[in-house]
Amino acid sequence: MKRTFSFGDGVQRLLVVGGVGLIAACYGLVRLAYGLYLPDIEAELGLDPSMAGVVSGGASAMYCVAAIVGFFLAGRIPRTLVAGAASTAGGGALGMAVASQVEGFAAFAIVSSAGAGLASPALVELLRRAVSGDRGQRFQVVVNAGTGPGLVLAGALALLLLPDWRLAWAAAAILTVLSAVAVLISTARSSNGRVQRHGASAAVPPRAWFGQHMRVICAALLLGAGSAAVWTFGRTVLVDGGASDDFSALAWMCLGLGGALVLPLSAALRRLGSTRAWMLTALVVAASTALIGLFPGVRPLALLACVAFGWGYTAATGALITWTSEIDEQRASAGTAMLFVVLVLGQGLGAALAGWGLGAGTPGPVFGIAAALSAAAIAPARPVASIVRVP
Repeated sequence: MKRTFSFGDGVQRLLVVGGVGLIAACYGLVRLAYGLYLPDIEAELGLDPSMAGVVSGGASAMYCVAAIVGFFLAGRIPRTLVAGAASTAGGGALGMAVASQVEGFAAFAIVSSAGAGLASPALVELLRRAVSGDRGQRFQVVVNAGTGPGLVLAGALALLLLPDWRLAWAAAAILTVLSAVAVLISTARSSNGRVQRHGASAAVPPRAWFGQHMRVICAALLLGAGSAAVWTFGRTVLVDGGASDDFSALAWMCLGLGGALVLPLSAALRRLGSTRAWMLTALVVAASTALIGLFPGVRPLALLACVAFGWGYTAATGALITWTSEIDEQRASAGTAMLFVVLVLGQGLGAALAGWGLGAGTPGPVFGIAAALSAAAIAPARPVASIVRVP
């Protein structure tokens, strides 16, 4: 029989605030901020482009490994995974802040990406236990949107602190630990002082569960591949188009601002339903990717496209959580981990293709192909809608 945490509203709010902060830190301030601070890190530590690429690839691989751990364990020990996320993301950020050699920095940078892979499935499970129904879905969207505020804060730190990137990483470490503590406190006890837990699901879902996810997996893979051009080369393309370092940091903040706009617009997005929400957000990602590649020198348009991309991408990841919850709510954490791994694998493939294309040509066609991949992610949506709900 399913049992849930009996949470008071104040404790639920603490869980949501802590969850938003943990996602903001693990994703926006740690995992995705690497590229933002990279030029100054290269100048101080002598990190050459080839090593920078190795670090980026290693961080993505570490994220996938951590998310796979979350796939198997989030349904059983989500609070332990939250502690692990704080240890890897916070410890990795602190290690980067104090690293004096490039090898040490690279090791801590790779380890730090594990935090994001552990945090997402763990928080999905904790929220599922704490809040049910429509309110629970709303809280899932709100917490997942924490990436946006994290990116805004990362850009603000870049404007305020660079070239002192060490202080930026130290701030990220502090926020990570404080957010994790808030999550752990809010999930430690129910309102009457006793912790109540769900029965654990099987570690490996049945074969039918994977079959129900196949079209969602295809959609996530395509969107991941299409979004990689902006995440990996967006700032480079803007700078090559004549943008200053400050403007490129402002564009990064606009990506985060778009992600943060998911919060006030979450209710309207939920009313669309998961299928239509996915179609809308994938189209926004496609259109904004094309605009950034075609018109990088038109600054107002570039900033607007960055806001749209940040909103579309963050809202799309929230739609993935909704989809897998509709397939099997009890295994929502495992579904989230699996789909986010697929998304990152798609980004790895898309980044490799975009890098090859930019080496051989101009940004316009490369970003146009990336936009087409994101638009193609719409195709699996309608068939998915017919199988996502289980009796």
